[in-house]
Amino acid sequence: MSPILFFLATFLLLFHSGSSGDPFAFFDWDVGYKTVSPLGVKQQVVAVNGEFPGPIVNVSTNWNVVVNVLNDLDEPLLLTWNGIQHRKNCWQDGVLGTTCPIPSGWNWTYQFQVKDQIGSFFYFPSTGFQRAAGGFGGIVVNNRDVIAVPFDKPDGDITLFIGDWYIKNHTDLRKMLDSGKDLGMPDGVLINGKGPYRYNNSIVPAGIDYETINVQPGKTYRFRIHNVGISTSLNFRIQNHNMKLVETEGSYTVQQNYTNLDIHVGQSYSFLVTMDQNASSDYYIVASARFVNETIWKRVTGVAILHYSNSKGKASGPLPDPPQDFYDKTFSMNQARSVRWNLSAGAARPNPQGSFRYASINVTQAYLLRSGPPVVINGKRRATLNGISYVPPETPLRLADQYSLKGVYTLDFPERPLKGAPKLGRSIINGTYRGFMEIIFQNNDTKMQSYHMDGYAFFVVGMDYGEWTENSRGTYNKGDGVARSTVQVYPGAWTAVLVSLDNVGIWNVRSENLDSWYMGQEVYVRVVNPESTNKTELPIPDNALKCGQLEKFQNLQTPHHKTASSSITTGSSGPLVLFMLLLVYITNFS
Repeated sequence: MSPILFFLATFLLLFHSGSSGDPFAFFDWDVGYKTVSPLGVKQQVVAVNGEFPGPIVNVSTNWNVVVNVLNDLDEPLLLTWNGIQHRKNCWQDGVLGTTCPIPSGWNWTYQFQVKDQIGSFFYFPSTGFQRAAGGFGGIVVNNRDVIAVPFDKPDGDITLFIGDWYIKNHTDLRKMLDSGKDLGMPDGVLINGKGPYRYNNSIVPAGIDYETINVQPGKTYRFRIHNVGISTSLNFRIQNHNMKLVETEGSYTVQQNYTNLDIHVGQSYSFLVTMDQNASSDYYIVASARFVNETIWKRVTGVAILHYSNSKGKASGPLPDPPQDFYDKTFSMNQARSVRWNLSAGAARPNPQGSFRYASINVTQAYLLRSGPPVVINGKRRATLNGISYVPPETPLRLADQYSLKGVYTLDFPERPLKGAPKLGRSIINGTYRGFMEIIFQNNDTKMQSYHMDGYAFFVVGMDYGEWTENSRGTYNKGDGVARSTVQVYPGAWTAVLVSLDNVGIWNVRSENLDSWYMGQEVYVRVVNPESTNKTELPIPDNALKCGQLEKFQNLQTPHHKTASSSITTGSSGPLVLFMLLLVYITNFS
């Protein structure tokens, strides 16, 4: 379908359903390169509409989100929406198992609904190691006005992206992994795409641009923190300020104060922070590497500034201390266990979160997913789950199902680790629709890992050191394990989650550590309704890209780099705005 016909069809669809249904939010994004120097060295990053990090998608429960993406990179692009569940709609998930990547110079439009969700999430490019160059931005899903929030409305809302960073371009990092090398120690930690405040002249060079958060004394702000880095767990803290945890990845939590919190790769948290200090000077905001040699890794520390409007001077002196057990991970695991579900709070719906009693549901499938250090398979350095290193086929899995293509993948992923030599494969998990699955992540590597599941929020019911056994179930949290989509797994330890398979589609389970993911540490869960019905999954989008075995059916676009960029959010006037966008596109393609 031509771009003009597609936008006309979309306009007619939204005009029919948008005025009386849920609101629409429209975004027009140009994803391209930008030259910046966050650590004092010029390098190429991925920006959205020239912004690094990208713009915030700010919507409310049940809104429909329409994002037209122009790929202005010189390589294919996919955007995934970390934590957004895409109910009945894995077509929009933005990973290689469901969607063909957007070719360079082409545009493609995502359309999805944030159905029955609230909370703090983020998007990022999911292919080609591009997240190491940026391309990420925040997603805020607000409660509907009719649903009570379990805390007073804050005076402001602040999003912070923290993550380890290399001064090498993502293409160079990719080549290192392809050649069998380890990435080594990062060059620093960025906060909102900026380097550290010069808290120490011998560690931080002059001329580094740093982030400043301006606040008013006595006010309370909601801080949404996302670890968008490559592989480093970070301890986050704000000098002399308590952080009251209230939400993580779409779940309201039991509210408790922390002076610091470990935030692992791919995780999102939100805190309430009250500006209750005397503002004798500015205050440090710190994100420092965890479970490493502090002396060697001292440069891998992000530092921003919290600036009161009545501040009497610049921040100075040493940074606030990290947890004292720098190598002992027991403190960190106990801290992780303390993050619990707020059973009495409503979330996207008025009924309390705790009305879903997961402990009373019988488990129908159980998978132990074991990871370990990288291995060599066919001369290449790879990462595995259960001895299998996943290799994405040229044809996305969901497209293969749609067009009844054979041999693209196999439905025989093992419930327990394979014996024998590790291997490459395209084996996926055959999930039972409306079943209840237990997944145990066993990390036999020496490095921290975190794992994410698309399409769902799972209940984190247990974690401990050593090998998981059947007896480990006796230690599970059977009441208030928090529901989230990304969980940490400590080295030499396991983490168990439970998930209700009520969302039809093919869903990615992956290491959020970018190097492990790139080297094959992922699998997919296929959830199919055995009944013939169109009520549990949306049809394939009219604009679905075709690739692999289906490439011959794809209508070509003329590459059209560097279009005008804009961002528009609308309510009931959405169809009118889209019609205006249609006129712009007719002009562009004429």
